[in-house]
Amino acid sequence: MAGKSLFFNIIFIVCIFILAGCSSGNKKPKEIGLTAAEQQKAVILRQVERNYKDPDAHYQLGKLYQADALWTQAEHEFTVALGFDPVHRKAQAARVKTLAQSGDTENSKFSADFYINQASTTAMGSLELAMAFQKEALDEYAFTCYQQAMSLAPNSAKVNRQIGYYYLSKGEQDRAKDYLVRSFQLNSNQPEVAGTLGRLGVAVKIGQKTRVSTKSLDRMIEESDEKILQ
Repeated sequence: MAGKSLFFNIIFIVCIFILAGCSSGNKKPKEIGLTAAEQQKAVILRQVERNYKDPDAHYQLGKLYQADALWTQAEHEFTVALGFDPVHRKAQAARVKTLAQSGDTENSKFSADFYINQASTTAMGSLELAMAFQKEALDEYAFTCYQQAMSLAPNSAKVNRQIGYYYLSKGEQDRAKDYLVRSFQLNSNQPEVAGTLGRLGVAVKIGQKTRVSTKSLDRMIEESDEKILQ
């Protein structure tokens, strides 16, 4: 009887150690005292380890380095992201910003000109790069890309809309109103634009009419808006 009791006690102790080990191994970063930023970096580093060819993971890691003023590391991650996705617009804009922040203004300008020229073949690419530059507060380059997108697709409701919002963010309400009105004329089925125009003192009526000639382009731009602005 004593032998059986000893056996069950040993099994019990072994189970405790196993459970303790599993609990320790499953601890989340928060449970071992990491800050929110360190937790985020740990998550992204694991993403990079799982799939080194993921350009978004390298971009996100680069943004963390950029926030910590680690310019060399940030620029490296953006470059890696572009190696796997040469038209990753957010990485392009972030790399231009990081080079400028590090003091390498010549290379920053050269890179910006290169990316702008690369995007010049399509309104979609130009608009995406404009939005990415705007996110990095690189207004000069953003404006150039918006103009480029407009020259390529002057009858796109989405291009006009985005330029309108760009001017609105700069406090230039009259210019913003012009582009937003034009956007609404091209596609009156835009409740958000209608609401913005209403707040700017322009009375509009929501409808269903859309210019067929740029419908496909507008749909692609619509789908990309949220990704670029995140």
